[in-house]
Amino acid sequence: MRGIDFSSWQGVLSTLAGLVLITLLGVGIRLLVMQTLQQRRERENRQINERLRTLMAAYKTLGGSFTGELGVDPSHRRDLRQREDAEGIAEPRSDRARRIRDAVEAALSDILLLGTDEQVRLAARAANDLAQGRPVHTHELVVSLRDFVREALDLAPIPADLQIPPQGPTRPGGASGKGRNDGDAKGGRAGGGGGGGMGAGMGGVGLGAGAALGAGHASASDETDAR
Repeated sequence: MRGIDFSSWQGVLSTLAGLVLITLLGVGIRLLVMQTLQQRRERENRQINERLRTLMAAYKTLGGSFTGELGVDPSHRRDLRQREDAEGIAEPRSDRARRIRDAVEAALSDILLLGTDEQVRLAARAANDLAQGRPVHTHELVVSLRDFVREALDLAPIPADLQIPPQGPTRPGGASGKGRNDGDAKGGRAGGGGGGGMGAGMGGVGLGAGAALGAGHASASDETDAR
């Protein structure tokens, strides 16, 4: 209060101007700090959301199966061809195992980039096994991903007494059967269209014959009347 001068109008105005200036500076600094913190928080939220989205996609790829063969076959196409030639198999096998391996490798790459320390170690071990040609099981990595995602989403942990069967990579659907069914359907539609065109042509021939026959009867009637 000692710095406030109310003895004259000039003193009052200068005091008010100083107070307004200090208030504006304080508000400006506060807004700048709040905006900086908000931008940082939004950037962190985007990073967390992107990380969660990527790890959830990896979880679906690595743990989408509960039955059947849950391991990943590291064989490449040339290895499969050599195996088929050695076994004397003329018809090539399905490439489902190769597609599963490719999807698992992509998921492991994402985990190595965005996973936790434990997940990175498990993904690196699985990648090394694939590179050395050994079959890989992803259940341990799937459990780590599941626990991390549930914790990040503030979900309760899975009860310890709940028995969950081992999980393995998602099996891709067959594309050949779908293409065959689509081809059959298109062929049926084309055949139906051809049958419809043939029916229309026969109908046109029938109409032309009827018109000619009617014209012949009309001319015969005219000749009879003339006689």
